[in-house]
Amino acid sequence: MGSQNYDHHEYEACVLENGGNIKGILTKEISMKHGRTAHNMSSSSLRMKSDIILVSKVHYGIIRNLLDNFQEVILGTKLSILFPAIPFAILAQCYGFARPWVFALSLLGLIPLAERVSFLTEQITYYTGPTVGGLLNATCGNATELIIAIFALRNNKIAVVKYSLLGSILSNLLLVLGTSLLCGGIANIRAEQKYDRRQSDMNLFMLLMAFLCHLLPMLFQYGGASMAFDADSSLQFSRAASIVMVIAYFAYLIFQLWTHRQLFEAQDEDDEENDSEEAVIGFGSGFAWLVIMTVFIAILSEYVVDTIEDASDSWGLSVSFLSIIMLPIVGNAAEHAGAIIFAFKNKLDITLGVALGSATQIGMFVVPLCVIVSWILGIKMDLNFHLLETGSLAMAIITTGFTLQDGTSHYLKGLILLLLYIVIGACFFVQRTPSDHADIANIMLHSATDANFRA
Repeated sequence: MGSQNYDHHEYEACVLENGGNIKGILTKEISMKHGRTAHNMSSSSLRMKSDIILVSKVHYGIIRNLLDNFQEVILGTKLSILFPAIPFAILAQCYGFARPWVFALSLLGLIPLAERVSFLTEQITYYTGPTVGGLLNATCGNATELIIAIFALRNNKIAVVKYSLLGSILSNLLLVLGTSLLCGGIANIRAEQKYDRRQSDMNLFMLLMAFLCHLLPMLFQYGGASMAFDADSSLQFSRAASIVMVIAYFAYLIFQLWTHRQLFEAQDEDDEENDSEEAVIGFGSGFAWLVIMTVFIAILSEYVVDTIEDASDSWGLSVSFLSIIMLPIVGNAAEHAGAIIFAFKNKLDITLGVALGSATQIGMFVVPLCVIVSWILGIKMDLNFHLLETGSLAMAIITTGFTLQDGTSHYLKGLILLLLYIVIGACFFVQRTPSDHADIANIMLHSATDANFRA
């Protein structure tokens, strides 16, 4: 009871904050009760209202429940048109179709699956409360990227892991946020767009910490020690830093879900449906569907990892471009669309929660978790993303920080972020390097060592 209700002082503060608006208070209480975050609300923006008239005419209870769940989960999204890509991808893999076709169909199939995972997480949150729901959302928020990374690690494709996770951060900070601010600024060109800076400041602090942990291993290459010592030092430091990053992320979750939860709550006070919104499927059904969706994500992720190099050769695109640009766009397409929709409605707090929250989760949880998992598997993956990639990450974080520093927005800020993303994408489009940067680093270090000996 205490965690879900205001005491007398909190109630008075909330009244003052909302200018005496009781409706805003009720909306806030419902948001706290169900743990609705920006990720949840971005998923709900793509939902379609279900027509229960036909389903209600079925007399058998079990069949009626199955049809009702099918209608809510499969047909209850605007992305349901992409679900046929899932069986087509499986058939293409089983019957030996061209590998680029398997890659393309798998990417299309991942789009509705990722969106449905967010929807099912929201449904389960109605039964578990805000704390468990927030932890579940933190775990499943970027399930697609995490599963792709695990399969790539299993196949020892470390470059694909690094590229795809870096691309997720860049796409959230520049593509999603830039497109949202641009579209929102144009749609509300005569209205001043404001947002709460406190949430964005915390996310940017976390991203700066992630950047530091990526920068230091790269600097080991220029420390003047031997190549073997540099590689070993970078690996050992990366593993220790990954543990620190995971600890910091859990501290961030405590900050977000307990001590300062009011800073991260998604407020949608203009939508009266939030006052009476409730779960549309049961807890057991939601959990079962979540497992099913995760299994299909795992299947398609394995197809993507296995065929990305064939698609690269067939399409004439580098693996780095496919991993940094295409994989993150597909994996977060539904979430990105939701962020843009809320920007159109001039609800930038939700948009920032989606874009910055997802980038923080990737940078401070998924990346170090992959390093720890690779450590357990005996694979040598470090936090050194190399010069070009780390420089791109630094520019993305710094530019985003300057963009959000004054608490207001307009279309020009979004345009600059979007153009910066296009420039970075063009850089990786023209890049033609081997997938294993270690070979390049070794050549450079050998050359430097030989030059020193000659001197």
